[in-house]
Amino acid sequence: MVDGATSLGVTALVNIILSLVSIAFSWWALTNLRLDVFMRQPKSMQAHALMILLSVVLGHGLASFLIDYMGWSRLISQLF
Repeated sequence: MVDGATSLGVTALVNIILSLVSIAFSWWALTNLRLDVFMRQPKSMQAHALMILLSVVLGHGLASFLIDYMGWSRLISQLF
């Protein structure tokens, strides 16, 4: 039997790992997108910062959805 603090810690660790994986996945997906068409200097520091910010925003959205989905899946067991 797992106590509450351990369960909370494991959940936090899974959420952190899921968030980092989602950000990395977003970065990988964005590297295939031709953002240089929309930028004056695609090799500049601002362009790289924009890619990082977009990756974090998209990754956070994906991770939030997946974390919510996992929570909702656990709550379904309370229905029956």
